[in-house]
Amino acid sequence: MLSELPIRKIIHVDMDAFYASVEQLDNPDLKGKPLAVGGGGKRGVVSAASYEARKFGVKSAMSGVLAKKRCPELIFVKPRFSRYKEVSQQIRKIFFEYTELVEPLSLDEAYLDVTKNKKGMLSASLIAQEIRQKILKKTGLTASAGISINKFVAKVASDYNKPNGQKTVAPEEVIPFLEELDIRKFYGVGKVTGEKMYRLGIFTGMDLKQKELTYLEKHFGKSGAYYYNVVRGIHLSKVKPNRIPKSVAAERTFFDNITSEVYMIEKLEHIANELEKRLKRNKIAGKTVTLKIKYSDFTTQTRSKTLAYFIASKELLLETAKELLYQEKPKNSVRLLGLSLGNLNTEPKKDKPKTQKSISIQLRFEF
Repeated sequence: MLSELPIRKIIHVDMDAFYASVEQLDNPDLKGKPLAVGGGGKRGVVSAASYEARKFGVKSAMSGVLAKKRCPELIFVKPRFSRYKEVSQQIRKIFFEYTELVEPLSLDEAYLDVTKNKKGMLSASLIAQEIRQKILKKTGLTASAGISINKFVAKVASDYNKPNGQKTVAPEEVIPFLEELDIRKFYGVGKVTGEKMYRLGIFTGMDLKQKELTYLEKHFGKSGAYYYNVVRGIHLSKVKPNRIPKSVAAERTFFDNITSEVYMIEKLEHIANELEKRLKRNKIAGKTVTLKIKYSDFTTQTRSKTLAYFIASKELLLETAKELLYQEKPKNSVRLLGLSLGNLNTEPKKDKPKTQKSISIQLRFEF
C-alpha cells in the first residue's frame, strides 16, 4: 500500500532535445529546421535529433544514411560536447538553488529530491515550474519535468507533456496513472521487452498488475520483481547526489567494416589506451572486462571476464580483450568495438540488508 511507504517529493527534469536545441540556439539559421547532431556519412550515427526531425522518424542511435532517407532535408552538425557540458553546468547550478539532493543521469537530465528544500516551498510542482522558468531565462532552452512520489513515476511523467511541459502525479493518482499507461512507456521496458510483453497480452499497467510475481520472474528473470513493484507504485531508490559509476568504457566506430582479427587487435589497442587514460584520470580500477562487438547488421554481442584482481593498465586490458575476442570467431564484419571495465574499486561494500520500517503518512501531502 502506498500509504505505508515513505513518500518523497521527486522531480525529474529532462531538457528538450538538448544537443539539437543548443545547436539551434547558437545558430539561429537552424531554428525550425530538421536537425541531427552526429554524422551524416555512411558510417555516421545520429546522437540527437530536433523535434522537427523527429516528426520524420529520425531518432538517436539511427544511422545517418537511414535518417537522411527518412528526412531528405535533414541538416547534420558535428557534436560539441564541451559546449553541452558548459550549458549543463549552468542548469545544475539552478538545481542546487533548491536542494543538494541532485542526481544527474546525463548532461541533460537529473533527479531532484525536494521533500525538504532550501526555499522552504511546500509544492514540488511549483518548484519544478520555477526551475523550468529559470532554465529558460538563463540558457534560452526549454525543459520538461515530472513530479511524483518516487524516481520511477517522476521519470515516466516527465515524458508526458514534452516538450516544454510538466506533469504531476500526486500520491492518490499514482496507481490509476500507472494502470492506464501503455507498457511501452514504462521506464525500463525497452523495445524488445515491450514486444515480448505485448505477445504475452500485457499492453497496459493494469495488464501487468494482473500477473503474479512468479509469472513475471519466469518470463523476465530478475527484472520480474522490478516490474511487479513499480506498477504498484513501489520504487524505494533514493536520489543519490554522488552517483558512483558502475563501469568505465571506450569504443570506436570504424569508417569501413573490418573482418580481420589482426585489424581488430590493432583497434582494440587504441581503445585500451583510451580506456586506461580515463581510468587513471579518475583513479579507478576494476575486475570485470567486457568486450563489445557491433556487427555490420547492427546486432551487438558482448563477452565478459572477471579477474581475481583489480586492473587499470592498457596491457592487462588488451590481454583480456584478446582472450575474449578469440573465444569465438566474429560472425560477421565488424563496425564497432568497445571495451568497458566494471566491478570497480569505487563500488561500496554491500552490508547485510537491514529491515526497513514502513512510514505511514496521510495523502494530504502537497504536490
